[in-house]
Amino acid sequence: MRLSKYFIPTLKEIPSDALIPSHQLMLRAGMIRSLGAGVYSFLPLGYRIIKKVMDVIRDEMDAIGGQEFHLPALNPLELWEETGRAKDFGDTMFHLKNRPLVLAPTHEEVICQIAKNHIKSYRALPQIWYQIQMKFRNEPRPRSGVIRGRQFFMKDSYTLDATWEGLDKGYELHAEAYKKIFTRAGLKYFIVGASSGAMGGSASQEFMIESESGEDTCAVCDHCGYAANLEVATSNIPKAQREKESKEIQEIHTPNVGTIDELKEFLKVDERFLAKSLVYMQDKTPVLILMMGNDQLNETKLRAVLGADVRPCRQDELLMLTGADAGSIGPIGLQGFKIIVDKRLKGGNNLISGANKNDYHLGDIDLQRDVKVDGYYDLRIINAHEPCSKCNSPLRIVNAIELGHIFKLGTKYADAMHAYYLDEDGKEKPIIMGSYGIGVERMMACFIEQNHDKHGIIWNKALTPFHVHLVMVNSNNEKVVSVAENLYTKLQQSLIDVLFDDRDDVSPGFKFKDADLLGIPLQIIVGEKNVIHGNVEMKDRRTSKREIVELGKVVSFVEKYLES
Repeated sequence: MRLSKYFIPTLKEIPSDALIPSHQLMLRAGMIRSLGAGVYSFLPLGYRIIKKVMDVIRDEMDAIGGQEFHLPALNPLELWEETGRAKDFGDTMFHLKNRPLVLAPTHEEVICQIAKNHIKSYRALPQIWYQIQMKFRNEPRPRSGVIRGRQFFMKDSYTLDATWEGLDKGYELHAEAYKKIFTRAGLKYFIVGASSGAMGGSASQEFMIESESGEDTCAVCDHCGYAANLEVATSNIPKAQREKESKEIQEIHTPNVGTIDELKEFLKVDERFLAKSLVYMQDKTPVLILMMGNDQLNETKLRAVLGADVRPCRQDELLMLTGADAGSIGPIGLQGFKIIVDKRLKGGNNLISGANKNDYHLGDIDLQRDVKVDGYYDLRIINAHEPCSKCNSPLRIVNAIELGHIFKLGTKYADAMHAYYLDEDGKEKPIIMGSYGIGVERMMACFIEQNHDKHGIIWNKALTPFHVHLVMVNSNNEKVVSVAENLYTKLQQSLIDVLFDDRDDVSPGFKFKDADLLGIPLQIIVGEKNVIHGNVEMKDRRTSKREIVELGKVVSFVEKYLES
């Protein structure tokens, strides 16, 4: 491709609204342009790379027996109401005005509908179905370029099985395929346990890259490899130690004390003896949650225990239900409450919590003696440097970007949509499903996040838009032009993708800057100084290593370079 004819509108300056490296470089390299918040046009260079990403994904999905579909982005609303996910997605889902139609944020319902209508026997199972399709989500704050947009490409695949063992096998096939996809793409990733969220199901894992630009937060152990999204991460932080003697409850006057830090300072006690009370509403039922000291409640873990229909109690509700304001609430004497406790407090005694009376606390509470606890659960957000739950090494808390997510859905969708098959005994059974997604643009953006320098992008062989960037330095020199044109023809004949900078209206310095910005792995620089000796200069974009090569050996040099 001749650069003089190719539409690559590069930019010298960093656009002011682009805050992370991948967004900045994709704009500067002429790969994308914004059409509106979270909506991007892919220009020829960017779309060429998108197709490279898709090729890698297709190769590995086909290798595990995947069959490619193309499903409609426009879905009947009633399909989503069958599973209850129209409500779950809420305003995140685009609804068409005056039509009972939605733009699909994912395609579990459509897949389940097809399976319901056509899979009648266990003999038709298992199946692996996938597609690479445009998705739509009404992100309230689209940012970070294509990493969080309102319209985006996703590879989503689905396993359909008759047995739970089949689901496990399909899940593992996808996990291994994902490892190959991300490795081939040159991404440094890690795998974390994650929350299933609106997808539902029994288990899920995320494939992540560590990045300062990431919107997810993960706990990572560098010693044993444990990693988990902070929504579900656990640690081996010490739990409450039960003291030999349980003292009698006593009321303590604590004027103007509302926080754990204020209470700790006022009473001169260790934080592990302080039980913080939080009140949430589960539908119409008030729920008191006890946490140790300054431990923070993890609302994702809470929803996993209580269900999605849970919210913090309002101040007016709190006063009406308990007779006190936040900071003075406790588990003793409450009526009509469900009480759940973080596992860190399990077995705790001689604890201090609110007295349900402003400016007062109760001391020496014994959870086993004084409180009817409805359950102990892991409810806290872990912190950096806490001991790993696997090996006790210190955990790191890192920002990360999600590349892909795999879910064991189970029978949630089949049960809701009545997608049944007949087993060997002729009995109806629900189809067991798994769901597996990869963000296509995210893969491209994440590669750039991990592979760039101050000059621009540094592509690898798998994702590069072209193999070679041929730079003709002196376009007014007939010998240079002749050599460059001849090399361009020979490289194309050898089936090597070439971007040929044949422009005669820009300076050599501008061409070199564009070459480094675009980041094609190998640059062939054709200049007067080397051509008169029958040579050209090769530059490796990643290492900046330069080498002089004879004209007659250029094609073989490039072929060996690409093989390596």
